[in-house]
Amino acid sequence: MSGNRVLVAGASIAGPALAHWLRRRGAQVTVVERAPELRPGGQAVDARGVAKEVIRRMGLDAAVRAARTETAGAHTVDADGTVLETFRAEDDGGDGYISEIEILRGDLSQVLYDDTRDGVEYIFGDRIAELTQDAHGVDVVFASGDRRRFELVIGADGLHSALREMVFGPRERFVRHLGLVLAFYTVPNEFELERWLLDYQESGRSAGLRPIRDAGQAMAVFSFPAADFDVDYRDVTAQKRLLRERMDGMGWLAPRILAHLDDTPDFYLDQVAQVVMDRWSSGRVGLLGDAAFSSSPMSGQGTGLALVGAYLLAAELAASGWDPEAGFAAYEARMRSFVEANQEIGRLHAHSLAFPDPDAQPEWDMALIERAINGVELPDYADLPDLGAPAEVPSTSAAKP
Repeated sequence: MSGNRVLVAGASIAGPALAHWLRRRGAQVTVVERAPELRPGGQAVDARGVAKEVIRRMGLDAAVRAARTETAGAHTVDADGTVLETFRAEDDGGDGYISEIEILRGDLSQVLYDDTRDGVEYIFGDRIAELTQDAHGVDVVFASGDRRRFELVIGADGLHSALREMVFGPRERFVRHLGLVLAFYTVPNEFELERWLLDYQESGRSAGLRPIRDAGQAMAVFSFPAADFDVDYRDVTAQKRLLRERMDGMGWLAPRILAHLDDTPDFYLDQVAQVVMDRWSSGRVGLLGDAAFSSSPMSGQGTGLALVGAYLLAAELAASGWDPEAGFAAYEARMRSFVEANQEIGRLHAHSLAFPDPDAQPEWDMALIERAINGVELPDYADLPDLGAPAEVPSTSAAKP
C-alpha cells in the first residue's frame, strides 16, 4: 500500500477529511492548499444523520462537539423584532433546521487539520499549475515549480474548483446558479444576541445574525435574489458594493449590521450554486465535495456530503486495489442518489427564498428530507486495512499551521 501516493487539492473540509481516510487505508497523502494558511471563521455548517456517524468513526466526535457554535435555535422575526416562528436545535432528533452539530467552517477545518497534520503532508501557499496523466500515474507541476508524480489526484477545492476546470472543462458547463446570492461576515455583538439565531425576511431578501462561540462577536448573514451573477468571487470591494446596493432600504437591524461592512475581519459573498456533473472522475483524477457535487448552502448538507463522500471514496479506492476506474465508479454509485436528494432540497429552499409566496408555504416532502439526511449506506469495510483512528484531538481553532 505504501506506493499509493495521492495528491488532494484543497484544505477546507473535504480535503482533510479525505486525507484522514486515505491515510487509514494505507495511502501516502499530500494536501496542497493555495491559501497561505487555514482560513478561520466562515459560514456555520452542519452535520446531520449519517454524517454524524462518519465523524464518530473518525474518532472526532468529542473534538467536533467541543467546537460547536452551541446555537440553541432560530427565531424568525418581523421588522420590530417580534418573534414569528421558532426552531430548536433539539428538533427532529438534532437533525432539524438548526442542527445539534453546528460549527463554523473554519473551526471544523482546524479540527480535521489537527487530526491529520502528523500523518499527512500539507503544502500551503501553492497550487496545481499543470498535470498530465498516463496509465500508471499523474505528473503534477506546482505553481512553485516543484514537480511530483502521484498515483491519484483528487480535487476537493470547492465550488470554483481550479482542478475541475483544468481536467473536466470550464465552470459554465457544471455550475448552476440558483437565483440567490449569499453573504456573511463577523460583526461585534452589539445586538444583545445570545444563543439564538435571528432571521428577518423582506421581499425575497433576508438579513440575519447568528451566535458564534466568541460571545463578543456574531455572524451577519444576508441573502438576496439575483437572476444572474457576474461579480468576481475574489473582488471583495465589488462584492461589498453589490451587497450595499441590494440591501438598500432593508428594515430591521440591517442598517446597523451593514455599518460594520468595512471594518469586518472577514467577508464572503458568492452565488448560491450547485455543481452538476455526469461523472466525478476522469482517469486517475477524481472530485469530492463541492468541486464534484455542490448542493449549495441552501441544502444545509454540503458538509455532510463532503464527510460521507470522503469516507466512501477512500474505502472504495482501497477495496478496488487502488484501481481508479473501479474505485471511482463504486464511489459514484454509492453517492449519486444521496447527492441528488440534497441537491433537490437545495433547489427547493433557494426557490422559496428568492421567490417567496406569502400565500403558500412550501410543502416539504418528508421522504425526500429523510433520503437527504440518511439515504446512503455506510459499510463498515471491516475487511479493508485500517491503520486505526487517531486519539481524540482537542479543538484548537485559534491555532495556525
